[in-house]
Order: sequence, then C-alpha cells, then structure tokens
Amino acid sequence: MVEFRLLQDYSGDMLKRIAGFYLSAGWIAPGDDTAFLLPALQGSFLVAGAFADGELAGTARVLSDGVSDAYIQDVVVAPEYRGQGLGRGLVELLTTELRNRNVDWIGLVGEPGTENFYQKLKWQKQTGFTLWKAPEK
Repeated sequence: MVEFRLLQDYSGDMLKRIAGFYLSAGWIAPGDDTAFLLPALQGSFLVAGAFADGELAGTARVLSDGVSDAYIQDVVVAPEYRGQGLGRGLVELLTTELRNRNVDWIGLVGEPGTENFYQKLKWQKQTGFTLWKAPEK
C-alpha cells in the first residue's frame, strides 16, 4: 500500500532516510555534511512524502512565494521503489496542493534523463528560456 501526504516533521530517522535518498540520487556523496537538509526542508513551502507499507520511500519539495510562482525541487524515490509510480504521486500531490492554494505557475528544473518521466505527466518543456546560475564564490 502506498500513501502520499504532506510532511511537516523531518526529525530523527525521517531526516536520515531523506539524506539516504539524496545519496542514492547522487546529489550528495558519502561523508558529505547533511546539516543543510533540515533547514532546506523547513524553509520549503511544501514537502511531500511517499510511504510504501508505512516506510518513507520518497520525497519532493516546493519553493514558492505561496501566491504566484512555485518550483518543485528534489523529487527523489528510494532505488528499491523506483518505477512504481511514487515519483508521479509526489509530483501530482504537490501540483494539486499548489493549485488548491491558487498558485498557477508551477515549474521545475529536471536533471538530464528525466524528460520522459515529466512528459508522461504531461509537463511541457519550455523553450525560449535560458537557465541562469550565479557564479561560484
């Protein structure tokens, strides 16, 4: 059984599990400091969790002003649960929650290789825009 719900508490084992998801996705390396995760989650507008048989199996979060624009970030599912619709469920839950709050511009930056996943969800690749990133310190 899979359940999708918004999260508000990221302490203890849940935070360790989320750090494990980041590690499995290659977003952090073994031994990296994960102290950034708790404030990142707490500073997010929304955080969603996917639970498979009661175990946290995936997460995703939203950065937003809560009024006009929102960006879905860090959609990640534990390797053993990938390909079972958990990523889809996380994105759909967050999209629904944002629309229920009248946030109508929802975007994300997908990693190379995720195009097929988002296209299956009917997301539209944007053309005519350029991604900009500040220079490194």
